[in-house]
Amino acid sequence: MSPPLLQGRLPLLTRQRMKLAQGLWLLSWMATLAGALTFTLGCFLKTELRRRAEVPQCSTALHLGLASLGINYFAGRMCQDALDAGRFPRWKTFLQPYWGVSLFFTLLMLSTVIMSYAMKGNLEWSLKIGLKNGIRFYKDTDTPGRCFQKQTIDRLQMEFQCCGNTDFKDWFEVQWISNRYLDFSSKEVKDRVKSNVDGRYLFDGVPFSCCNPSSPRPCIQDRLTNNSAHYNYEHQTEELNIYIRGCREALVNYYMGLMNTIGAAVLSIFLVQVLLLVSLRYLQTAMEAVAGQENTEIETEGYLLEKGVKETIMEYVTPVLVFLQLNQVGSEDAEAGETPAK
Repeated sequence: MSPPLLQGRLPLLTRQRMKLAQGLWLLSWMATLAGALTFTLGCFLKTELRRRAEVPQCSTALHLGLASLGINYFAGRMCQDALDAGRFPRWKTFLQPYWGVSLFFTLLMLSTVIMSYAMKGNLEWSLKIGLKNGIRFYKDTDTPGRCFQKQTIDRLQMEFQCCGNTDFKDWFEVQWISNRYLDFSSKEVKDRVKSNVDGRYLFDGVPFSCCNPSSPRPCIQDRLTNNSAHYNYEHQTEELNIYIRGCREALVNYYMGLMNTIGAAVLSIFLVQVLLLVSLRYLQTAMEAVAGQENTEIETEGYLLEKGVKETIMEYVTPVLVFLQLNQVGSEDAEAGETPAK
């Protein structure tokens, strides 16, 4: 037997059982609403991620929201039936799988909270590769599969008020103007193409979507490092009238803000879920002691663990191990039956 502290035994009178059932019924419906909120936030995050092909997809919040809806709906029904000692026993066969599913998704909630705060590095790496390819294929408006890349990058830079991957200088390292729009009879174009080992047209300019409309000066988007090309202009000291922040930083801040919000919501549901499961376990064991008694007004004892921690774990693990062992034996027998005798 485990010590009383681990078993968590608590005597409950009828009036206390009724109050506990009523309180848990209200708490379960609050958790159900929180699950619906998590599902809604998950849908919003999924929609936002689908808009960006460079961002890894994630549906965990959707699944957790749906699981929370189902788990807490049944918890509310059980608490409602716990108000009547004659109706509660019908849940007896349902309780063991319910505890298993509930504990699994509760632990999954905790892991999701940890992942939501720990995945910044993976998100930043994915964005770095995605934005690098997006800038690289910006000019390929006639290439199937890439024809909308220019529109996507332009909208991204205007929406998030950013320019380039790390910063605006990323545009200096790629040819972002298609050859069909270059005049190869021009000496300037020929010189730039010849001066590059790969034969690309590189220059110190950025697309129009990098222009900052808040700047009082008309947008300077080409020859950004040439002071003599513009009147009263000093690129090293003057604040440029294009967006300075890189799109990777802007997107990481945006998506981490979303994930942190969802993480906080899931953490709140996790805490409520733990409180609900612990209290529901007390209510279940207290109500089971009433079953079959003529006097339902007696004092009963609610507890967390009927046996020790090790015995309780083995009670749940043993049936699973037996089931897996039987399946393995059945598979070996089937393989032996299919093997032709020599």
